[in-house]
Amino acid sequence: MDAVKREQWEAAGIDVESALGRFMGNEMLLERFMKKFLEDSNFENLRKALAAKDLDAAISASHTLKGLCGNLSMTVLFDLFTKQVAVLRAGRLEEAAAMMEEILPAYEMVTETIRRG
Repeated sequence: MDAVKREQWEAAGIDVESALGRFMGNEMLLERFMKKFLEDSNFENLRKALAAKDLDAAISASHTLKGLCGNLSMTVLFDLFTKQVAVLRAGRLEEAAAMMEEILPAYEMVTETIRRG
């Protein structure tokens, strides 16, 4: 991975060194999994669940995103989804929905950075 890409990923909230550690230093494998993240439907599922006020579906989607972001060392998103999962588990659906104002730009920054390759 070149220095520019590493810097862009870090700026988007991805701990590249930690992520590479999980992938035993295999940059190509890490990049493949990052691209798979773009195909994951859980973010859209979360948005739909929150709009429908479906607490169980929102918990499931947010928890899955938390795990994905943790495994890919997307630290900013991981922290945001960790907070959202806790709020959802406390049954505070409206508060969790309001958190999307902070989550959405962070998610878009990560996904756009990955798309740029």
